[in-house]
Amino acid sequence: MDTLEKIEILGRSAQYDLCSEACGSEATRQRDDLGRWIYPAVLPDGKRVTLLKVLLTNACERDCAYCANRRGRDFRRVSFTPEELARAFEEMWRRGQVEGLFLSSGVCGRSGQTMDRMIATVEIIRQRIAFPGYVHLKILPGATPAHIERAMQLATRVSVNLEAPNPARLARIAPSKDFTAALLEPMRWVQRLRQESEGRLAPAGQTTQFVVGAAGESDREILTTADLLYRQVGLTRAYFSAFQPVPDTPLAGHPPTPLWREHRLYQSDWLLRKYGFTFEELVFDEDGNLPRQADPKMMWATAHPERFPIEVNCASREELLRIPGIGPRAAARIVRLRKRGKFRELSDLRRVGAIPQRAAPFVLLDGRRPPYQLPLWE
Repeated sequence: MDTLEKIEILGRSAQYDLCSEACGSEATRQRDDLGRWIYPAVLPDGKRVTLLKVLLTNACERDCAYCANRRGRDFRRVSFTPEELARAFEEMWRRGQVEGLFLSSGVCGRSGQTMDRMIATVEIIRQRIAFPGYVHLKILPGATPAHIERAMQLATRVSVNLEAPNPARLARIAPSKDFTAALLEPMRWVQRLRQESEGRLAPAGQTTQFVVGAAGESDREILTTADLLYRQVGLTRAYFSAFQPVPDTPLAGHPPTPLWREHRLYQSDWLLRKYGFTFEELVFDEDGNLPRQADPKMMWATAHPERFPIEVNCASREELLRIPGIGPRAAARIVRLRKRGKFRELSDLRRVGAIPQRAAPFVLLDGRRPPYQLPLWE
């Protein structure tokens, strides 16, 4: 089998691993005329690049119930050698087709053996090819501290996929994985090494991913774990992947998770990371899930009428971020531009990037409440 055919198969096999705001969906995937799988991605510094997102192998000894690459599934298994994949990446990079690499893998043999081959691939790319750009390297379950340290020396960012929010939920979809020893402990090692190196190792930090809806977990469970990881292991961010059933797996007949649920999780996660909200402020329904009818920030605002209206012309940045329709960029612009003149009309909010129809019920503009119609529910 030639290299291009391997990239086609192992690029397709990597589609379930998420690596950035724009990485992973069918809508954003790009294929060049040779059929290679290339994804646009937003890096931690906001720069947009194209990544080759690929597995080293889709052979796997694990039998995770949700996974397209599980051991018990009948499909074509393909592997790269480190030399093959490094050469393929070099060719694509030098042609200007890709600007970075996201490398994951099935577990073929023991985790340590597969990590050895993944690390060898990136060593060739860094040392022999002298590629200076973005590399995201997956840490496989059960990786040793030595593997983790070497991966962090080579990669811009690393990740350990929890997949489920706690041991009981993980046991339902991946019974061969030990939640604490194989997943949480490597994340703690990443945090320890980043602290000891003062952020020089894996400078873009570590991420994780949850499969949403496969194990019967609630949104409260997922966000509880994400919040703890942000505070306890220095997680850079969490990704959420709405479960979609794969043929010839134990969960083939399980209903797919609606994409709106994934969207609500991302919105809530954004509130925790960027808006100064605490977990306790998130609004859940009686089943512990995020309501569908309105976004989490709107749900909080409507539940706290005592906090509004807020005068845009004198509110702090933190107060502005509590207003529906005003995000971090709009808040920063408001704080900067109101020094030159007051905000008096909803059109003034539109000019700084806010969504005036969402903000209107919750603001004062130079002491006056603007006229509005109140469509609270989406």
